[in-house]
Amino acid sequence: MTGRPAPAVLPPSLRPRLGLISVLAALVVVALGVLYAGHSEPGAVDRWIIQPTADSLRPPWRYVALALDFLGEPAGAAMLIVAAVTGCLLLRRPRAAVLVVAGAAVTVGTATLLKHLVGRTIHGAGNLSYPSGHTAFATALALMAALLATRRLGLGRTAGTSLVLASALVAGAAMGWAQVGLGAHYPTDVLGGWCTALAVIPATAWLVDRTADRLHDRTAGRTADAGRRERR
Repeated sequence: MTGRPAPAVLPPSLRPRLGLISVLAALVVVALGVLYAGHSEPGAVDRWIIQPTADSLRPPWRYVALALDFLGEPAGAAMLIVAAVTGCLLLRRPRAAVLVVAGAAVTVGTATLLKHLVGRTIHGAGNLSYPSGHTAFATALALMAALLATRRLGLGRTAGTSLVLASALVAGAAMGWAQVGLGAHYPTDVLGGWCTALAVIPATAWLVDRTADRLHDRTAGRTADAGRRERR
């Protein structure tokens, strides 16, 4: 039994636009990384937006920011990933479940690697800040959820792209607000984290689809060969 391949996690109609967005986002990440490499102070853009301090937010908004921040910590992120994977499996979307795990891992891994390469710090030499891993993770999760929703709802190119970008913007803005308000990151760190997810997730989704299609084709080929041998 060959069956049909599982639905793609990156809808074909969205691939050209999201591919272009991914490239542009990667360029922004690199440009900001070069601009702020080795810095330990806010840049001109950061000062124009807000000067992050440890008490930029006060209750009750501080509690909201702390709750959002927890979702980007290992324990909170693990809870979200488990919930997302469970939801994908219940909806019978195994590729989406793979994308959630792979997308989160690649996004966080990329952000962590960039932090060490860029070397920008905040509140001391040990606090690497660019790009914001919390913002990257939150944006990545929103992007993956939006891709699944686009496929499930059968949205076209314009509506699907709008949903994906809107979801990324809302999630990135919420987590970015929390990170800047808590004094954990500069605003440009948040922008870098947001763009990191925009650069990584479309590429990861494409790779998941390509790998799954190849595995399906190989399995189908072996099944067909076995069927022909049995009929001889």
